Amino acid sequence: MKQILLPLIFLTTFYSCSQNVQESEKYPLHVGDISFDKDVDDPNFKVCNENRVFQYYNFGKGIQYKGEKPVINQYFKDQANLPERIGENGFLTIRFIVNCEGRTGRFRVQGMDADYKEKKFDKDLTDELLSLTKQLDGWIVATHDKEKFDYYQYLTFKIENGKLIEIMP
Repeated sequence: MKQILLPLIFLTTFYSCSQNVQESEKYPLHVGDISFDKDVDDPNFKVCNENRVFQYYNFGKGIQYKGEKPVINQYFKDQANLPERIGENGFLTIRFIVNCEGRTGRFRVQGMDADYKEKKFDKDLTDELLSLTKQLDGWIVATHDKEKFDYYQYLTFKIENGKLIEIMP
């Protein structure tokens, strides 16, 4: 009986452990982490510490951009060329990482309608807002106790009939 039971316990334990390793590799370390995707991300963009990317709200200082939100608002007002698109309403969020050098990468886009249901916006509108967001170059390097670190940031664009109404946060 021991000869059958011992190998059975070993195999069950081994299979269970190997299953957990496979699952842990497919899930991010933290909810909402943006993992590198070779199909969409710039391979030259590097984070300083992959396991320690903070959320923007950890600072308690508001948006970390030179000139803060007014500068971002003015930039999009001056640069965005969004023609009217009847029925293009909702919120388009672009989330990304600002690394310890103040550079940005790993951009992700998510759209939702006024009822907060997933929405796919017009490709030209999405591409323009994404391109302009990628060109923002005044992100402030985050520090704590004189140590630089990476952080997540996002911009949410309120869209009405294809026109940019507001930028949040």
